[in-house]
This record gives sequence, structure tokens and C-alpha cells, in this order.
Amino acid sequence: MNDKQTKGAFDQVKGEAKKQFGKLTDNESMEAEGRLDKGKGKLKETAGDMKEDVSRALNDSSRD
Repeated sequence: MNDKQTKGAFDQVKGEAKKQFGKLTDNESMEAEGRLDKGKGKLKETAGDMKEDVSRALNDSSRD
């Protein structure tokens, strides 16, 4: 797991917590902020996945 994947996973957890807290307190702004953080986290994690895939592909091709 690379740095982007870790940060992305953390942002998703943080976003979900904010979203749930917003629902609990009936705070639409907090809920929206949570959804946004969760979305950013998914993007970061996906970028990390892609980085890892490219790195793995380059390492595999250099072994051939």
C-alpha cells in the first residue's frame, strides 16, 4: 500500500464520520463536507492504485 492509498483510505473514513455526524446533528453542511471528503479519498486511493499498477508493470517488463 503506497502513501496515496493510505491517505485516500483515511480521507474516506474521515468523510464517512463527518457525513454521519452531520446526519446525527441535522447539519447539512457537515454532511455535504463529509461526502466531499469521502469522494476525495476515493480519488486519492484510485490514483494510488494506478501508481502501483504502473510501477508493477514497469518492474515486470524490466525482468523480461
